[in-house]
Amino acid sequence: MANPDVTTVVVVDDHPAIVSGIGVWCAAADPPVRLVDSGPTPLVAWTDPGLSADVVVFDLQLSAGVPAYAELRRLIDAGRQVIVYSMREDRDPILSCLELGAFAYLAKTEGPGHLVHAIHAAGRGLPYTPPSMARAMTTDTRPDRPRLTPREVDVLVNWFACESKEMVARKLNLSVRTVSSYIDRVRIRYANVGRPAPTKAALVARAIQDGLIGLDEL
Repeated sequence: MANPDVTTVVVVDDHPAIVSGIGVWCAAADPPVRLVDSGPTPLVAWTDPGLSADVVVFDLQLSAGVPAYAELRRLIDAGRQVIVYSMREDRDPILSCLELGAFAYLAKTEGPGHLVHAIHAAGRGLPYTPPSMARAMTTDTRPDRPRLTPREVDVLVNWFACESKEMVARKLNLSVRTVSSYIDRVRIRYANVGRPAPTKAALVARAIQDGLIGLDEL
């Protein structure tokens, strides 16, 4: 029987040394993280035991130096929690991955602490913003920002600070259905300006980009 306190991970990366390092970091993690499988192509995330892993750690540059955006989109569309783990630290690929709905983007130079923290957060559905991702989001000056109502912003920011919509509902004296409705409307507003945010992590990224919340508030 699976241990609910253990976060399981599958790694999609074609560098054996990287996979080995992640395995060592996961083995030393507290709370526990278990690496269930790894491989050089996304197939490892679509077949057991990787298919049932809580988190996918995904190398963006899998072959011929071409970013694997199509494979990333397929995993995200299937509802997987994907952490992009890449050698690239420039803004454009980071923002592109966040636009697709990746849970987080980490540069491989950021070390075990950030990756393990991101895995724990992804496994629990909590936001996490590593340094490279924070830099990309805070320097994003694109003008395509949706107009949110003050109440939508209030619900959104409180949701980021809480573990569940039920907690937000109690705090703001709303029903859970009303909280969900506000969040759904925000998602629609972002989708309508071409910046979809299908996950909580993606909404956090949009809020930081648009100045609705600061990194120190997370």
